[in-house]
Amino acid sequence: MRKAGLILAVAVIAAFGTFARAQGSKTVDAGVYSDVQATRGAAAYDQICGRCHRADLGGADGPALKEDRFNRNFAGKDLRTLYGRMSTTMPRGAPGSLSEGAYLDILAYVLRENGFPAGSHELSVDALEGVQVLPTRPKPLPAVGDFSYVEVVGCLVPGDEGGWMLTRGGDPIATIPPGMTTGFGPPNAPIAPTSLGNHTYSLVDAMAYNPAALNGHKMRVRGLLIRMPSEERITISDVKSLSSSCQ
Repeated sequence: MRKAGLILAVAVIAAFGTFARAQGSKTVDAGVYSDVQATRGAAAYDQICGRCHRADLGGADGPALKEDRFNRNFAGKDLRTLYGRMSTTMPRGAPGSLSEGAYLDILAYVLRENGFPAGSHELSVDALEGVQVLPTRPKPLPAVGDFSYVEVVGCLVPGDEGGWMLTRGGDPIATIPPGMTTGFGPPNAPIAPTSLGNHTYSLVDAMAYNPAALNGHKMRVRGLLIRMPSEERITISDVKSLSSSCQ
């Protein structure tokens, strides 16, 4: 009986230890690096790693450091594994030649480019242990500003001097330019805009889309937003009629 009780006690302690470790586990989603650190890492990556892995981490002579390749190699593993791979194999021709801080900075940048959020503290070697790498996720789209690629909804009407414009235009929403990889976009992408608003947009290159046939239509327009002191312009890359009327 005493032996059976001892075995049971050992089993309970072991189970509790496993539970405690699971409860105390941490992931790269917990803000394990700082944004300043990742910005330093971006400069180091561009100088040291970009030629082999490409500026967008898409891979060239070296493997991709994002999306499917990243997930196959590192998702579910300890962050120390990723750091160890980087610090012992990079850069090509001189592995292990960077400082500890440089490798950590580059690792922070790679985490940021894979969509994991920054925190308030810089990543250190001591903090690598027990941090689980998650599958990569899309980065949030940047805030709308001058020269953002956006989509808007409005009413297509003739403008001055043979030009065309959108009146009653909705607020511009950032979107993904054609040909860009899936590295951008929030996990739950916003619904494409359909609402009208109070903006007026002058349309550049509208004649390429036969605007006369769409006069008065409710349109969704995608393109580059250019904000000027007197007006907002959109250099068109794509148009779609949502309705033959703006009523």
